[in-house]
Amino acid sequence: MKKSFVYILTNKYRTTFYIGVTSNLSKRLMEHYEGTASKFTKKYNVIDLIYFEEFSDIDQAIAREKQLKNWHKEWKINLIKMLNPKLETLDY
Repeated sequence: MKKSFVYILTNKYRTTFYIGVTSNLSKRLMEHYEGTASKFTKKYNVIDLIYFEEFSDIDQAIAREKQLKNWHKEWKINLIKMLNPKLETLDY
């Protein structure tokens, strides 16, 4: 079964966040970096990966993405800080 990912990107100031879902995280990150993945991430230069979760089922990943998109910004930051306390850019 193919893996799926929910991921959170941010800008260099850590003020704007983007949540997405993909089955190929490294390819999707390159698309964001090149500015071809999303008008939002291109406009706000949101290209730093700071959080991701891996799923074995795309439906679970989509459900999680929808859940996180409905969270308050503070909740998202607290979730990220549980695994990435300094909000550092992650390598993937």
